[in-house]
Amino acid sequence: MSIFRAYDIRGIYGKDITTETAEKIGKAFATYVNGGEIVVGYDARIGSPELRDSLISGLISSGCNVIDIGMVPTPLVYFTISHFKKDGGIVVTGSHNPPEYNGFKLCKGTHTLYGSEIQELKNIIDSNRFRKGNGDVRSMDVKDIYIDFIRSKINLKKKLKIVVDGGNGAADGIAENLFRKLGCDISCIYCEPNGEFPNHFPDPTVDSYLKDLIENVKKENADIGIAYDGDCDRLGVVDDRGNIVRGDQILILFSRQVLQRMKNAKIIFEVKCSQALIEEIKKNGGVPIMYKTGHSFIKKKMRDEKSPLAGEMSGHFFFADNYYGYDDGIFASARIVEILSNSGKKLSELIDEMPHYYSTPEIRIKCDDEEKFMIVENIREIFKDRYDIIDIDGARIQFDNGWGLIRASNTEPAIILRFESVSKKGLKNIKEIVMSELKNFLHIPYHLKSN
Repeated sequence: MSIFRAYDIRGIYGKDITTETAEKIGKAFATYVNGGEIVVGYDARIGSPELRDSLISGLISSGCNVIDIGMVPTPLVYFTISHFKKDGGIVVTGSHNPPEYNGFKLCKGTHTLYGSEIQELKNIIDSNRFRKGNGDVRSMDVKDIYIDFIRSKINLKKKLKIVVDGGNGAADGIAENLFRKLGCDISCIYCEPNGEFPNHFPDPTVDSYLKDLIENVKKENADIGIAYDGDCDRLGVVDDRGNIVRGDQILILFSRQVLQRMKNAKIIFEVKCSQALIEEIKKNGGVPIMYKTGHSFIKKKMRDEKSPLAGEMSGHFFFADNYYGYDDGIFASARIVEILSNSGKKLSELIDEMPHYYSTPEIRIKCDDEEKFMIVENIREIFKDRYDIIDIDGARIQFDNGWGLIRASNTEPAIILRFESVSKKGLKNIKEIVMSELKNFLHIPYHLKSN
């Protein structure tokens, strides 16, 4: 397995990702950006401090001056680059991968490296031709600056009762302090960093990982429950009834807010999002643009289209209306709290007002990296003569009463599926049509066959 992925570098810590790897990545990145001031942060995973040290060693040996901001959420590295106009940054993070993984997200200036740019780092490492220099390293605490900056952007009419599930990730009290300073009544579960993730893995797209948050929202009669992933660039939401709010539903709320101020704005979303989102964007005077899944792809598309807002089903939300345009789970959570506070309604009421389609959550089926893209292409070929297909990322097969999506994950050995229809019967039918072809190429777990 190559550690040089579509939009970051990641692999199994101690096997694919070692301290030697980290030092070489530091040297290669310094060579790629030709020196400068580079921000470095790391997440709560067990091996992250050690990888950070080796990464910094590589950076300074190739002439970069490093600003070490410590264990922080990924968005704080992006914030430090943008707010203080630094030359780039690297986050040591396993992102949403299992605990044994780790890796690196890299920025040249505010631009996140992806695709051929990631491969260029590999080429530099393979050539063993690194820039020479003598950089230095200094520490900087940006947490209070970050909190105060977000506070300046958020206005609440009503103080809310909030439950936060930190997932033992890198949030480390930042969201808690932010919401307290905004005047909210907040309680936290699993907010202490622990790279072994002893309570549940911090992935807000997996329903079972939200059960403790749901329980606490109900028990405390909270207005909203908020969950972050391990490095806090993604957001999960639970409403006042304890129901999970899906990523495209959250994006509908954000799009309404943005389009009140910016008519005709282009709103970018990825291929897994509901038809309801497209309808809502159009209804509120916006221009919907469907694009590839992946934070690097989305950020570039936002810049190209001059879009103020983008989002993904996975809980990545990007704001450029009054923010810096990157994905930030903490800022996104403050924005949804602002929307709820100023609406005069319960979150469940806001969700009930949305157009309703029947849909599955995101479905992941394990599939070897070497096979997943070929399987998706085979499915596309099978359906292309019978149905319209949106193929910007995998195959979104357009049926008369809904759609079915199959795409290869860019971050793990898996194929991703999602289905949607105007009726329960239609949903079942669309799923059966796609699955009946997919089973010829891939083992389908029994629970997916029977649902």
